[in-house]
Amino acid sequence: MTTGTPRYPSRQTDLPPPETETVTTLRVACDGGEGAMGHPRVWLSIDPKVGFVECGYCDKRFVLDDG
Repeated sequence: MTTGTPRYPSRQTDLPPPETETVTTLRVACDGGEGAMGHPRVWLSIDPKVGFVECGYCDKRFVLDDG
């Protein structure tokens, strides 16, 4: 199991995530989507105090729904 950790912008990379998905669970899976741009499936855990996690492969951000 891979536990994702939020990455904070650095001086060199202040870019927004390429894709954001709102989720309702603290544990999510990411495989990079379909096609040639995919990657191995990884499981990520969202820290409720942070409210999001980013995939280490594709930088997709999973945001915990407030509701």
